[in-house]
Amino acid sequence: MTRMVQCVYLKKEAPGLTYAPYPGELGKRIYQQISAEAFEAWKRHQTMLVNENRLNLADARARQYLARQMEQFLFGGQAETPAGYVPPSA
Repeated sequence: MTRMVQCVYLKKEAPGLTYAPYPGELGKRIYQQISAEAFEAWKRHQTMLVNENRLNLADARARQYLARQMEQFLFGGQAETPAGYVPPSA
């Protein structure tokens, strides 16, 4: 049976993650309060941030930046978009 969570990002009950996707307290919060669907949305946003900002994930500052953005995206409702980013038209 799928574990259900009251997702704070989607503001509805949805299937949860199967494991904590990040270490520490933030990972526990994500596991308990974020759905798998919402975390997939974060991964797409994270990919855009890494690519558009040309982040080097070997750099600790880049990883710290992404952790802050992840928390803002999932719990704060608003994460940064790269300067000058224009979403692709359909």
